[in-house]
Amino acid sequence: MTITYISAEMTTPKDDYLIRPDPLDPRLTERVSGIDQTGQAIETRVTVERALTIFLNSQEIVTAMTINDYPEYLALGYLLNQHMLLPDDVVTGVDYDEELAVVVVRTKRRTNYEKKLKKKVQTSGCAQGTVFGELRTSWLYGLTHKINTTPSLYLEAGAIHGCVLAHEDRPLVYMEDVGRHNAVDKIAGWMFRHGVAAHDKIFYTTGRLTSEMVIKTVRMGIPILVSRSGFTAWGVELARKANLTLVGRARGKRFVALAGEERIVFDQDLKFVEEESARHRRKAAVHDD
Repeated sequence: MTITYISAEMTTPKDDYLIRPDPLDPRLTERVSGIDQTGQAIETRVTVERALTIFLNSQEIVTAMTINDYPEYLALGYLLNQHMLLPDDVVTGVDYDEELAVVVVRTKRRTNYEKKLKKKVQTSGCAQGTVFGELRTSWLYGLTHKINTTPSLYLEAGAIHGCVLAHEDRPLVYMEDVGRHNAVDKIAGWMFRHGVAAHDKIFYTTGRLTSEMVIKTVRMGIPILVSRSGFTAWGVELARKANLTLVGRARGKRFVALAGEERIVFDQDLKFVEEESARHRRKAAVHDD
């Protein structure tokens, strides 16, 4: 079987991204008609979601709703973040069948997670956070500006979450999906597949900083988690216990850090930072303003 990728990875982007959204990919959106608040007829784009079933060797693990642009990375990342695929596992193959909407991850190690699948996935017990990582405010402002101005499905059609893996102020991999955890898992899968180090990276999400987002970031070994949205109390508590730097409400000149503040270096003069444009304000949660 052949793994199919969207065009964004098969062509060299004009900027520093290794992978970024391709809002022009015709498979990811479709046009629908309706009316607006005045009763006038309109036509708009909506995001398409599809079912993808993930197998680990011969065992069916989960069926996820996804935009299905990177099925291989999503499958690998999901299995990694559920501790079904171990960091030292030898992956002998990843087979994707587009017609059946199935991706099969094969490992040298024999696996059987029947008992695990019958139990609720635990969301507690974070590993201890890393002691590496630094976040300069100049990186933060540069990074959020680049991400917010990158063409994306969010700007094209909405109803989608985005996650970005970055190094300093350089966004490396930008993934989107209808579920924010799908976007996280695709990045985790990409890192595993390409042997990318995590200790010096920054993870950015458009979604809320929940306990699950904190746990997945810690499990990936990334020391800094940033969002343009707000926090949950449990997310903050877990980030502090795990020694994770947690930065939220990062929009324009503003941000709030509620954990791991010691990693932040204030090297940017705010007089030279632009406020966020009106075009991007709609991404923010109203109650966070």
